[in-house]
Amino acid sequence: MKAYLILEDGTVFTGQSIGSTREVISEIVFNTSMTGYLEVLTDPSYAGQAVVMTYPLIGNYGICYEDMESDRPWLDAFIVRELSRLPSNFRCEDTIQNFLLKYDIPGIAGIDTRALTKILREKGTMNGCITTNEHYNIDELLPRLRAYTTGKVVEKVSCKEKYVLEGSGAKVAFMDFGAKRNIVRRLQDRGCQVTVYPALTSAEEILAAKPDGIMLSNGPGDPKECTSIIEELKKLYASDVPIFAICLGHQLMALANGADTHKMKYGHRGGNHPVRDLATGRVYISSQNHGYVVDVESLSPEIAVPAFENVNDGTNEGLCYTGKNIFTVQYHPEACPGPHDSDYLFDRFMKMMEVEA
Repeated sequence: MKAYLILEDGTVFTGQSIGSTREVISEIVFNTSMTGYLEVLTDPSYAGQAVVMTYPLIGNYGICYEDMESDRPWLDAFIVRELSRLPSNFRCEDTIQNFLLKYDIPGIAGIDTRALTKILREKGTMNGCITTNEHYNIDELLPRLRAYTTGKVVEKVSCKEKYVLEGSGAKVAFMDFGAKRNIVRRLQDRGCQVTVYPALTSAEEILAAKPDGIMLSNGPGDPKECTSIIEELKKLYASDVPIFAICLGHQLMALANGADTHKMKYGHRGGNHPVRDLATGRVYISSQNHGYVVDVESLSPEIAVPAFENVNDGTNEGLCYTGKNIFTVQYHPEACPGPHDSDYLFDRFMKMMEVEA
């Protein structure tokens, strides 16, 4: 069945429908990872977005449910150049097309994803529609596309109730803003007892549990939409409990301390982004997924100083908070998918808590 991708600038791509045939309007973003498509599909940070995979062949090793980063896929749609319909891998349990159908996720294959990515890089991230309706009315669609926003998606992807993952080491309070499973795994690997809290949990409840450290997770959407969460983070900042934050958590902590954030032209999404440690000059290859960035010029050095920067465009990739046991990074040290260069940051967090797992 034919499917159509219509961008808000009027560009139309024609391909084949994969997965669900329902119509969807979403923000179109691209990911440069060569592998790890299941982790991309199930990363809650993609809620409200449709993902274009720039690598030309997707699906050749199928679906292994053990590799899912959450209980279900959160993205709105999946866009690929060529879909491998006969996967070959000893761990393979399913195909992408069946996976998309199972979770009612629309997709489109057979379009020129290189041309699409060029458009998004030159004009910036834009909204689009995937439809199987060959009689679509583009004049009616374009105003709807331009009006679309992801909205408040953190509450949608966060866990609904607190739960505890037992361990014999440090007690970590984990704020779930749309966390990937592997972040918690990295803490469990170090013996931590991890209590996972819903995104809207009060600072008073978290501090009453007397954690050795607090972790703020990744998540989707515009950080400025998270007004109530930012207010709670101000209290956590004042508590002097060690804090480690990733991605959205990094942005929210900065906003809680008077900094500003802005939407990037097309963001960083993939497993091959170089970041420089400003203290040592060493460069690490990182996994990233974000469309917003902290404006370091808006943050007083009395509050925090830049710790990492992106080698490609110079944007901020991490902050070290002055006089506080707090550090935050924009990228994903837990990888999955991606390199493990930055796994040492979890060890740094362990030392901050002064607890040996």
